[in-house]
Formats: sequence, C-alpha cells, structure tokens
Amino acid sequence: MVMLLRVKKFIQNNIVCSIAFVLALITCIFVPIDREYIHYVDYKTISSLFMISCIIAAFKDINFFYLLARQIIIKFKTLRMSYLALITITFAGSMLIANDMALITFLPLGYLLLKETGHEDKEAFVFIMQNIAANLGGMLTPFGNPQNLYIYTKYNIGSIDFMKIMIIPFLVAIILLYLSGSLIENTELTINEKPVSIDKTREIVYVSLFILAVLIVFRLIHPLIGLIVIPTVIFIFDRRAFKSVDYTLLLVFVFFFIFSSNLVRIGQVNSFFKGLLAKDVYFTTLISCQFMSNVPTSILLSKFTNDYVPLLYGVNIGGLGTLIASLASLITFRTYIKLNPKKALQFILLFTLINLIFIVIESFVIINLRYVIY
Repeated sequence: MVMLLRVKKFIQNNIVCSIAFVLALITCIFVPIDREYIHYVDYKTISSLFMISCIIAAFKDINFFYLLARQIIIKFKTLRMSYLALITITFAGSMLIANDMALITFLPLGYLLLKETGHEDKEAFVFIMQNIAANLGGMLTPFGNPQNLYIYTKYNIGSIDFMKIMIIPFLVAIILLYLSGSLIENTELTINEKPVSIDKTREIVYVSLFILAVLIVFRLIHPLIGLIVIPTVIFIFDRRAFKSVDYTLLLVFVFFFIFSSNLVRIGQVNSFFKGLLAKDVYFTTLISCQFMSNVPTSILLSKFTNDYVPLLYGVNIGGLGTLIASLASLITFRTYIKLNPKKALQFILLFTLINLIFIVIESFVIINLRYVIY
C-alpha cells in the first residue's frame, strides 16, 4: 500500500515523465528490445543537459540569476522592455547553445524577473514565448538546431543557400516575437532593495564551467572531459547543487528517444509517411513533428524525399505546436508545472493556442514562398 502511494505521488508530481514512459513502453510492444536500443539515446544530449543543469543549479545558489534579473529591471525599467530583453536573450541564446540549453539557462531568469516584480500572473505567457523564441531562434543557421545540421549535412546544402532559404521565416519569427510585446503592459517596475551579495570566486568558476559546457555543445571539446571536470568542480564548491538537478527531465529525454526511434522502425509508419510525402512535403513534415518531435521527423522523412527545402521549413516550424513537437517544449512544460502544479491544463491550452497562431502565420508565408524558391 505504501509503495502504491509512492507511485501515485510520483506520477502526480512527474506527469510528463510518466507519459513519456508509457509512450515508450507502447512502442516496445511493436519493436521488441534488441541491440539497436543501445543506439537510441543521444548520449551527447543527455550529458549536455546534465552538465548544464548542474551549472544552473550552482548559479542559483549564489543568486546569479536573481542579480541578473535585477540588472534587466534596472536597465530597462518597464515590464514590456524587460520582457523583450528576456525574449531577445532566449532567442539569441538558442542560436549559440541550442534551444534545449537556452531554455534550461533562461527560464529561471524569466521566473525570477516576474517573481521579484510581482507579476507572477504573466508566468505562463512569458514561459510560452520564451519557448517559441528558443525553438525559432536557431533556424537561420545550419548549426542553430540539430535538425538543421542533419539536413544541411545529408543534402550537402551550401551555407549561403541555407541562410537564403531560412531568412524570411526567421525574420517573420522576429517580427511576431517583438509584436507580442504589445500584449504586455508598459508599466514601470519596482524591485525590493534588499542587499544581495555574490561570491565572486564561485561566480568566476561557474562562468568558466558554463563556457566549457558551451564549447562541448559546439563539439570543440569532448563531452567526457566535461563529465569529469564539471561535476567534480561543482562537488568541491557546492555539492548541494546536485540536489537541485531535475533528474526526471533526463529520464523524459531517454523515454522520448526510445519512443521516436521505435516509430522509425515500424514498417507501417514508414509506408504511411511515404504516401503522405508524395502529396505534400511541408505539411506532412509539420504534422509528423506534432507526434514524434522535429529531430526524429527529419531523420525519418529524409529517407523518402530529396525535396529538402519544404522539409527544412517543416522541421523548424514543426517544433511549434504540441508539447512533444520539440524536446525544448517538454523542458518548458516541466519547468512550469513544477512551479504551478495545479495549472497544467490552463498552460497546455494557452500553449497550444499561441503556438497555432505562430504556425498559421509562418505557414502562410512559407506557402507563398513556394512560388519564389521551389
């Protein structure tokens, strides 16, 4: 009985992880466990998430994000301008360290900015817009998103050609994100003047670790070095930080890798998508992302088409939509429900509505681009 209560409590507190586990388990029925399962998990992604999570937890313990939020408020003075600064940081961050890492890094900043100014009621909207900024921020360059790098390499697309293809949807994303600022009142912000100190030595150490993690993301340093150095240094300076790491999020990614990889191996799924691609590559890709995420979709559908332009559009815009359309969205949802466990349904409804608006506008632009590009 005690064990059942513990399981029930775990499920209630970890809804996303529980759903991901069930989805993975269902696909295991159709694809029995074999040696291929070893290759399902992107260990680089999992290790990067773990390292970044450790560093972010350490940053929290020295009030780093609190002080950064204060500086944004002091510099930009109003809620609207602070919101736009936050969106800009997240958008630009996704171009540098990928969307997943950008959200892990900057969602805490958004939370603290709203909390310290008494605007917690805007939390869902701001989190959702940060999520969209992260998903769309990296689509201009080949290295901005994992799906971009895959398609760029597979089809041997020139760098300039790649950017020419993506520049208009990228600019549309920027315009929409900045227009969203009009939905935030332009009220002046005040913040409590309580004195807050920061350990400069630890700050320098953690910033150095963060730079190391970024270099690993850029594949300039082997992940194994980071897995040794980062946890070791944090253990020395702040072993309590390990308690703040969201280990269930790592499990979500593992389960989701199993789910999507198994879908790729199901023959009926392959045949189904092959038929759809013959009709429309962009919308088939867009819809596929809603059920199996944009990165697995790019891998699966690239086997059936050489028309990489609509495929490229589809996997980038397809990161919007459902919570599983992008792994970054799962991070946003997981972070939000940990802070607001009773508002999951409200968040999902608002998340879906805003994402659909972005999808419709971007799709309208892309459909008209067909007459220009392909």
